[in-house]
Amino acid sequence: MKFSDVEVGKRLFVGCGEPKALKTGEDEVRGSAFIEGPLQVGNAGDFSSIDATVMIGNDNNDESDNPPRSLHVQGNTRLQGDGDTSYALNVTGGSSHPLYVGGDAVFTAISPSLLSSRFSVADGRPKPFDIPHPSKEGWRLRHACIEGPEVGVYFRGKLKNSNIIELPWYWKDLVHMESISVQLQPIGAHQDIIVKRWDAEKIEVQAKPGIPIHCFYHVYAERKDINPLITEYEGKDWQDYPDPNYDPRKTKEGDRVYNDPAFAGPPNTVTM
Repeated sequence: MKFSDVEVGKRLFVGCGEPKALKTGEDEVRGSAFIEGPLQVGNAGDFSSIDATVMIGNDNNDESDNPPRSLHVQGNTRLQGDGDTSYALNVTGGSSHPLYVGGDAVFTAISPSLLSSRFSVADGRPKPFDIPHPSKEGWRLRHACIEGPEVGVYFRGKLKNSNIIELPWYWKDLVHMESISVQLQPIGAHQDIIVKRWDAEKIEVQAKPGIPIHCFYHVYAERKDINPLITEYEGKDWQDYPDPNYDPRKTKEGDRVYNDPAFAGPPNTVTM
């Protein structure tokens, strides 16, 4: 039989089965439907074999607007895998990015064999940033982070007609005073500038008598609010790092303590 329109007032059943979720008798859900499957929707030529219970292809109906998506879900969605395939969710394609998340994402039960490979690649390569070139249209600018055996901070600027470099007021609580180092670059003329003394609040410099001080400065120090890096440790990959607070498999985000006394120690850079 062929109909131009079919209206089902109560329920629609295709195939064999008794769907308990849809209930029966007086409790049956009006407007519900059960299709045993397989079910294919969209362009008839998008699938050449039965790949899933429900197969949704592109819209190829000349009487529609041919929307760019095959599936649009309005509301919360749950996907529960069953182990029949390697991946519960397999995302490929896309004109620019296969997956876009417009907000935060939470991952639990991390698989060491998968995410660990991402961490090992990230740790083994330079840490770059890549932005549109600020001066050359059609070009890009790529720089990389400096790496070193410490969690360091710096403070830089210019000193003129003074012999005191005032450090940020919070440095006394942020850095190890014994890790501070200073670089001075005279401006305009040789001034025989030296670092006379320092602490976590200020740097006192001294120049040749009779010559005004005019210089650039860079002050470096190592943070003390977190434990020092364990720069060398025995292991096969990053998961063997001794401090478990850096391993999402061992310590949950809210339980991590980056100044854990069990892994405390002196700064990696000592200048005093």
